[in-house]
Amino acid sequence: MDIFPAIELLNIGKSFGKKWAIKDISLTLPERQCLALVGHNGAGKTTLIKVILGLIKPSAGEVRVLHHDPAMRDFSKLRCSIGFLPEQVLFQKTLTGRETLAFYARLKGLPANKLDEYFERVDLHAAVDQRVGTYSKGMRQRLGIAQALLGRPKLLVLDEPTTGLDPVARQNIYKIIDEEKKSGAAILISSHVLTELDDRIDRVAILNEGAMAAQGTIPQLRHQIGMRSRIGITAPPESCDAIAVAFAEGARIERFSAEKIVLRCLPDQKVEILRKIMAKGLAITDIELIDPTLEQVFNAYSCPVQPGCHHA
Repeated sequence: MDIFPAIELLNIGKSFGKKWAIKDISLTLPERQCLALVGHNGAGKTTLIKVILGLIKPSAGEVRVLHHDPAMRDFSKLRCSIGFLPEQVLFQKTLTGRETLAFYARLKGLPANKLDEYFERVDLHAAVDQRVGTYSKGMRQRLGIAQALLGRPKLLVLDEPTTGLDPVARQNIYKIIDEEKKSGAAILISSHVLTELDDRIDRVAILNEGAMAAQGTIPQLRHQIGMRSRIGITAPPESCDAIAVAFAEGARIERFSAEKIVLRCLPDQKVEILRKIMAKGLAITDIELIDPTLEQVFNAYSCPVQPGCHHA
C-alpha cells in the first residue's frame, strides 16, 4: 500500500519584520500517522500551524498540504478535507450545539441534518439542543472536536485537544484519534501534556526557538542523544548482591538496596543484560523496564548545552 504525505514542508521560514518566528523547518507527515508537535511557549508551533493551514504565507521554503499549496486561492476546495481544532474554542453562545455544528457542516458543504453520529462520538448527544452558553469548558471542547471531525477529513490538526477534559473524556478523544488514523487520516497534535502522548503517537517534532531541534520516533530520539533506560530488579538480598557484583558490561548501578537493584543502560542493551542476569539462575521476584518518557526526551533536546543540563 502506497503511503502519501498529507503535509510536506521544505525549509520553511516565516519572519515578522526582522524577527524569524520559524526558520528552516522541514517536515513530512504521511497519511495514517500521528505526529506530535511540541515545544515551549514561543517556540513557533502556532506560526507553523498557521502556515500549514494557509492562514499565513511562509517567507521562505515550500509548503504542500494534500499535494497543494495551502496559501493559494484554489486550495479552498480542499479545506473540507481538513479538520482543525484551535487552542481556544470559541462559539456563538446563543446557538445550540446542533445549530453550531450545522453551521460548520454547511461551511464544508455537508448535509446539516446528519450530525447525530458526531455528537455520539464525543459523548455530547444529551446536550445537542442546549445553548452553547450553558456548556462547560469540557463540553465546548468536545463540540470543537466534533466540528473538526466533520466530513471525515484526510488531515486533522488538533491544538491542545484535551484541554478542559476529564480523564474519561480524554481517553475517548484519543480513541477517536486512533480510529481516524486507522481510517486513513494524518493527524498533527500540538500539546503541552506530553505524558498523554507517549504511547499514542508515531513520531514527534520538537521545536526550540523557531528551529527544528529534533524529529523522529521516540526510540530514535532516545538513541540519538544516548538516553539511558532503567532496569529495576526486585530479588532476595543474595540475588541483588550477585547482580551488583557481576552486572552486565555497559550498565551502571543507579540504586542498590537489600531487595532491589536498579541498573541504567542504553536501550539496545536491555535484552542482553536481562539475558545474562537470567542465565545466572538467580531467584528474582520482579523485573521492571523503564524507558525515558517523551517529556524527558523533550527536556533533553530543549535544554541548552550548559552545566547542570543532564540526559537521563
